[in-house]
Amino acid sequence: MTSEQPCPVSTHTEWDPLEEVIVGSVEDAVIAPDHCSVRAVVPDKLLARLPGEQGRPFPPALLDAARRELQAFVDLLQGAGITVRRPVTHDSAISFKTPYWSSRGFCYACPRDGFLIIGDQIIETPMAWRSRFFEGYAYKPVFQSYFDNGARWVAAPRPMLRDEVYDPAHTPSPPGMPMTYVINESEILFDAADFMRCGRDIFCQLSNVTNMAGVTWLRRHLGDGYKVHLLKTVNWRKPMHIDASFIPLAPGKLLINPADFDVEGLPPLVRKWDLIIAPEPEKAPPGLFSDYNMCSDWLALNIFSLDEKRLVVEQRQTGLARLLEKHGFDVVLLPFEHYNPFGGAFHCATLDVRRRGTLESYF
Repeated sequence: MTSEQPCPVSTHTEWDPLEEVIVGSVEDAVIAPDHCSVRAVVPDKLLARLPGEQGRPFPPALLDAARRELQAFVDLLQGAGITVRRPVTHDSAISFKTPYWSSRGFCYACPRDGFLIIGDQIIETPMAWRSRFFEGYAYKPVFQSYFDNGARWVAAPRPMLRDEVYDPAHTPSPPGMPMTYVINESEILFDAADFMRCGRDIFCQLSNVTNMAGVTWLRRHLGDGYKVHLLKTVNWRKPMHIDASFIPLAPGKLLINPADFDVEGLPPLVRKWDLIIAPEPEKAPPGLFSDYNMCSDWLALNIFSLDEKRLVVEQRQTGLARLLEKHGFDVVLLPFEHYNPFGGAFHCATLDVRRRGTLESYF
């Protein structure tokens, strides 16, 4: 990198104008291996399928539909002048093992989970699913190119994921009772999708993949230049990832999932913003998509910002689109529900590498 060549990695918020992004892939995907960490978060209707289908490829018709939707999304991004990079996948059905356990892989659909980009820094996260232990290898070539051109590249301590870190008897906490999770605090664990960036302020939650040790590690790693705010969720079912619950859209504007957050329980600094309370999601009809969907209906809020005005929203969510338009946003509707069985939607499927903006405080 020279003085004439800025660092290729630079992003501080969820909304600054997007210039470069990594988009995931459904190639080489298999159905997630059965494990208590997976059972803790997938919908109840999917639990019965896991033992019989774990490690198998997804149905070809579902895979083809997800490919078409993903390509339309990539075409939209590239048509807007945004550089799109892709992972180099490998067969997720291959078994692997550590000294403590063995597993198969899962997929490469959601780069949002395994990597947190703060400024010019790529942070590899210590994910709690054993099936995702080597997922980061698919992104090594592109990260190496970023490093060669000036980006910082670090990794949180790689977890051992021994049996002792999980509670195999875990069940969701009843409403009104203290929240419990399938993971404990015996090692550092977090998914990047449990963190949302607003400049010098980063908001996060505890979940079945993010523990307090993970939050503490990130706070210490980032230092005094950032504040990492831990939010209190009211989702007593199967919390995993904040990016379909607490979605910063632009300075002063925040989309909230009422099933996960009580507005009155949010920090005072957040309540000063324009809080947009999301409507109930439009549900998809039964079919191949719903049979394998591993996500909540509230994944409808997993939208993606091209800049402070333009948002990409799943085409079935017309009520959400109308609400966002009333708040001054331009909404692009795209089909994407066949991507959900691979673990996410638009925000999950992306890792924004460079957004045009500077590090600021918005509170």
